Amino acid sequence: MNLEQEHRGDILILRPCGRLDSSSSPELERVVTEQLEAGVQRLVFDLSSLDYISSAGLRVILLAGKRLRASKGKLVLVGLQTMVREVFDMSGFLSLFAITATLDEGVAKV
Repeated sequence: MNLEQEHRGDILILRPCGRLDSSSSPELERVVTEQLEAGVQRLVFDLSSLDYISSAGLRVILLAGKRLRASKGKLVLVGLQTMVREVFDMSGFLSLFAITATLDEGVAKV
């Protein structure tokens, strides 16, 4: 997995590319934890370049969502590809997060 980061004002956009699984999720968790501890309150996960997500990857996104909810922050998921969307659907995560089709919609929603 490659992980791209972008800031638009006070919004952090994280763009994992490739596979988010047990071997790559610790890197994403480290970045998310560092950014949230640094005060990020608005986070967009751009998943448009994510081919696969495992339960380890779902756990990191859930962790981010719980921490942001507790601090009154916001999290939006953007651009879920078919296979990734199916994993979110089967796990019941689609109902837990705001989801948009495009990055611009996600940035506007967060």
